[in-house]
Amino acid sequence: MIIRQAIVRHGRQLAAKSLRPLARSLASTTDDIDSIQTSLNSSLKQTRSLDALIQNMTAEPVPPIDNETHATPPAYTEHQQVADAYSVLQRQKALTSHLGTTLTPHYQPHTLVTNPPSPSEISLPLLLASQSHLGHSTSLWNPANSRYIFGIRSGIHIISLDVTAAHLRRACKIVRAVAERGGIILFVGTRKGQDRCVVKAGQLARGCHLFERWTPGSITNGHQILGRCKMRVVDEYDRPIPGYESELLERPALKPDLVVCLNPLENWVMLHECGLHGIPTIGVIDTDADPTWVTYPIPANDDSMRCVQLIAGVLGRAGEEGQKRRAEKARRGEVTYQPEGFEVKPLETKVRTGGDRSTIHHAGGSG
Repeated sequence: MIIRQAIVRHGRQLAAKSLRPLARSLASTTDDIDSIQTSLNSSLKQTRSLDALIQNMTAEPVPPIDNETHATPPAYTEHQQVADAYSVLQRQKALTSHLGTTLTPHYQPHTLVTNPPSPSEISLPLLLASQSHLGHSTSLWNPANSRYIFGIRSGIHIISLDVTAAHLRRACKIVRAVAERGGIILFVGTRKGQDRCVVKAGQLARGCHLFERWTPGSITNGHQILGRCKMRVVDEYDRPIPGYESELLERPALKPDLVVCLNPLENWVMLHECGLHGIPTIGVIDTDADPTWVTYPIPANDDSMRCVQLIAGVLGRAGEEGQKRRAEKARRGEVTYQPEGFEVKPLETKVRTGGDRSTIHHAGGSG
């Protein structure tokens, strides 16, 4: 029994002495593993940062290597990349063009503004598709429009498209004649959405446009409202002629020779001023408007944006035809207007006007 206890006591001491170096070695091994793990984590972070940097860089195609010379061609330029992409697109179109269905001609709203029809293209189907025949309720009609009304449907007056086409063609002749004689044509449309067609019509006819509120008194009191507007003297080719600036200071403000109004109800003040000064007017007259407000009415639906764009575009094309006729006659030496007289003063420099004194006229004046 005594021997057993001694063996147990001495065995425990021997085991403790033998396990101490083993524990020390295990602790050192654990520290080494932690340091290795820390270094691996830092290396992984650096690798990820490099990957992100590479991903953010713009990818460029790698030029192929020539099998014979083992040389690489110069890198592609931006223009070459665009050209290659375009050639690929054209090949895809050639391969897939015969697939699918074919679209028939359809209505595109922007064409009435970007490429309006000419006066010769006016037709009843075109006016019908533009909703030009739709008037207002029978309770809102003006009895003066009875000669323009075709009938009644669902409590709404229907405008005769034959009358609309005839009045629109007459208005085109007037705009063409005024533009041919070098007159100032003013296109007015102050409703929301009419600005684009008004500006386009003014550009085609080489006239003026107004798509904001009309300033009362611009015609009757033009010397106060428009007195500071600049004027210039031009020849038959609309080229400015210098040397008349001093004579233009005392001249009154210019007045339009023709006014085209797309919404007469909101611009009755302007139409009244034009009537006081004898300026002819063209207006889109709906069934609730008074046709006596304008000189040349066009019975149509003034609430339809498509109808208004059609009328403005056709009138703009008519003005464009008149300007072309005037330019052709000017090249032949013909002047289509009566020039306004000026007291010609000797100029320091010679100015080529394209004609004699009788061809000098005031900008926009029709005489």
